[in-house]
Amino acid sequence: MSGGGPGPVPTTVVLDVGEVLVDETRVFAVWADLLGVSAGTLAAVLGAAIVEGEDHVAAFAHVAPNVAWAELETEHEARYGGFAEADLYPDVRPALAAIRDAGLRVVLAGNQPERRTAQLRALDLPVDDVVTSDELGAEKPSPAFFAAVLARLGDPDPATVLYVGDRVDNDVLPALEAGMRVCWVRRGPWGQLQDLPDGIEADLSLEGLGELPELLAAWRDGRFDDATADGGTEVSA
Repeated sequence: MSGGGPGPVPTTVVLDVGEVLVDETRVFAVWADLLGVSAGTLAAVLGAAIVEGEDHVAAFAHVAPNVAWAELETEHEARYGGFAEADLYPDVRPALAAIRDAGLRVVLAGNQPERRTAQLRALDLPVDDVVTSDELGAEKPSPAFFAAVLARLGDPDPATVLYVGDRVDNDVLPALEAGMRVCWVRRGPWGQLQDLPDGIEADLSLEGLGELPELLAAWRDGRFDDATADGGTEVSA
């Protein structure tokens, strides 16, 4: 499991949702309010949890040890109101449109509750399919999630599928294990703070989606030299 090489040209691009498409700042701001702390405090503790290899649950437990945060999920959703156009990163619509216009299939698949499917569809993004972990019956980083995604796609050669995600633990490593190609988007708290293990490379490492259509075109045209997970993307002229 290493990634980092031209290989077959991707014909399908599958994208995670949180911090790949959707800026989750508002998600955590609502949680901070419910937990009774400032957004800055929660962000700092979340960052520390990520560095320690823990998830957002650890951050919630640390800042509000006496609060049963899971019981607040309904209230959180009521205040949050679901995904909105303003939550999308600015590069999302043009990148997805360019990828799809180039003839690639574009699918959204991430760890989300089933209600998010309708919210994503309501945004009318230029994609061919939307599916959540709830609908697939498995969550990342379980291999079952990636197997279910491939089944949803009609069981193509995994090497022709590019999975785009922000997390090393939930996206990059398990997608590589599933035989997929990987684009690591290094934005959001996980994308900024996690590092790849030694000897592991993503096929592409980007700070956003803006370059992705051009790099996929270079890959298709045989101009793709290498893409590494240490911040560089090299495409021959």
